[in-house]
Amino acid sequence: MEPLYQYAWLIPVLPLMGAMLVGLGLISANKTANSLRKLNASFIVSLLGVAMGLSFALLWSQYHGHEPFTRTLEWAAAGDFHLEMGYTIDHLTALMLVVVTTVAFLVMIYSDGYMAHDRGYVRFYAYLSLFSSSMLGLVVSPNLVQVYIFWELVGMCSYLLVGFWYDRKTAAEAAQKAFVVNRVGDFGLLLGILGLYWATGSFEFETIGANLQSSVTLGSISGGFAALLAILVFLGPVAKSAQFPLHVWLPDAMEGPTPISALIHAATMVAAGVFLIARMYPVFDGIPVVMTTIAWTGAFTAFLGASIAITQNDIKKGLAYSTISQLGYMVMAMGIGGYTAGLFHLMTHAYFKAMLFLGSGSVIHGMEGVVGHDPALAQDMRLMGGLRKYMPLTSLTFLIGTLAISGIPPFAGFWSKDEILGLAFNANPMLWAIAWGTAGLTAFYMFRMYFLTFEGPFRGNDTEIRRQLLMAKKPTSELAFGPGAMNTKELEANAHEENHHHSEFPHESPLTMTLPLLILAVPSTLVGLVGMPFANHFEEFIHPAGETVAAIIAHEEGFDLTEFLIMSGSTVGLALIGITLASLMYLRHKIDPSAIAQSIKPLYQLSLNKWYFDDIYHSVFVLSLRRLARQVMEVDFRVVDGAVNLTGFFTLVSGEGLKYLENGRAQFYALIIFGAVLGLVIVSGVT
Repeated sequence: MEPLYQYAWLIPVLPLMGAMLVGLGLISANKTANSLRKLNASFIVSLLGVAMGLSFALLWSQYHGHEPFTRTLEWAAAGDFHLEMGYTIDHLTALMLVVVTTVAFLVMIYSDGYMAHDRGYVRFYAYLSLFSSSMLGLVVSPNLVQVYIFWELVGMCSYLLVGFWYDRKTAAEAAQKAFVVNRVGDFGLLLGILGLYWATGSFEFETIGANLQSSVTLGSISGGFAALLAILVFLGPVAKSAQFPLHVWLPDAMEGPTPISALIHAATMVAAGVFLIARMYPVFDGIPVVMTTIAWTGAFTAFLGASIAITQNDIKKGLAYSTISQLGYMVMAMGIGGYTAGLFHLMTHAYFKAMLFLGSGSVIHGMEGVVGHDPALAQDMRLMGGLRKYMPLTSLTFLIGTLAISGIPPFAGFWSKDEILGLAFNANPMLWAIAWGTAGLTAFYMFRMYFLTFEGPFRGNDTEIRRQLLMAKKPTSELAFGPGAMNTKELEANAHEENHHHSEFPHESPLTMTLPLLILAVPSTLVGLVGMPFANHFEEFIHPAGETVAAIIAHEEGFDLTEFLIMSGSTVGLALIGITLASLMYLRHKIDPSAIAQSIKPLYQLSLNKWYFDDIYHSVFVLSLRRLARQVMEVDFRVVDGAVNLTGFFTLVSGEGLKYLENGRAQFYALIIFGAVLGLVIVSGVT
């Protein structure tokens, strides 16, 4: 199997090659490249398919006991400074490679149907391939410098894909917001990396952890300074994984095409923050205050995301806040020492949340035939209902994803979330209470979403509801671009070719969109079985460096069935209560949600307005920085430009004066000299 590891570098390089070749085609021969839409897409998907096959082979090899493999070469050297680049294949890398490639592969297949009528179809695939390469490069990175390089590349790809429909103002603003917020966290990450190198003399993960502990023990650096460096590094995952207080960019990022929401903002890029915490676990684990900070940040974020999701009417925004909440679970697990539990939930969540986002895209695709290409209408659940009758495959897969994220056994989310809750109960009862309550909220808002979308009568043809929604939202002229990225005139001109016409009811999506949903339904249902507490094969494969397999097996042998049934039973019972409430409100209509909202109006408004974080940030940062920018501009105009202009004015005046003296006549120069000498004689005579 050694040749397999020797050529593992092809995994990130193959999609990079696809992005480069297709990108060069778009730049040099745009019309030809766009005319070969299917060929370009097939080329990119095929390359990623090869990378996926290699990833599965590596996972199989690692599972059967192959030693971790690292291959590096010297990239830069100056004196005692040496920086190496390369790739490393271990258990964590093999797992993440499979997760990233499988989700990306299925998303690319799905995109063929979703973006079929988009004029940027080929460009979209080039961006997808570039992102896949960047994410895979991040996963195989053997040190912090290489991680940071690919960390920024995935951020750049996120910016390009969120703002893919750049003609739409909201998409352009969302891309800018994502870019700026992530720069805050990335600046902290950069400072942390540089500080850790200064303190430890290394960029290697294991070496940093060991050297930092030695430095603190020997007194070379203080424990507080070590904690500060670790917190700075943690700021990177806070931004990338949308943790409080840098969570505000992720819901706005839903302005990008739905396949991007599934790939980047549900399954892979946002999980990079959790992956980095896992890589830096040797550093964080030895500093209790940092672990506590990580745990409480994750717990609060989990509750925050769930509390906002319960009032969202945009199906993608609801799933976005759900993602924030689930990422909070993963971060909290890392903070309480649940290394394996956090990564287990990362894997299960990647599959069922990708399926949920792709399901929402299928719903939007079907709704566009009824309400048109206005995302303000096509994504609003108040105009849906009864879609199970018209979109049975989408409905089935969405229900599976809803059951999985709600923690209903035997679906994947039950096993991973239950493991986190069990660890939280043992670590800190308060953290467990927050996470347990959040589990109930999760079941409520997810089944609210399912019932509003797929059950009851279809409301898309209700002209009164549509009129009210249009009056409450921005004019459709500001939201002219939906999936398809064509403006109104283009849609009219190409109506016959694209067969885009309004119908009375929605329709099921094409096979290229439903097939990935059906495939993702399999791991969403079954993948959790590898992490059952009484036969935890996942923990035997993925565990911290200091923990032995023998200790894990001993822990499994000491499994207490009664304790498991009590803990998991309480969580499932709470989830069932949430499902029942959602059913009574949105399916059977026995409880009036609007009456409850009026009775607790302050709390309802708090949730509906996203805890006012966007408003606070806009007032404190955006408006204040604009005022500061105006003042700086005034100083630049009055002082800096004034000084430059004054210098130019003096130069002009002196030049104009001297040109009359510099006339080239020797007699005139002699006269000036005579006058100067005469003046000196007179002055000397007077003195």
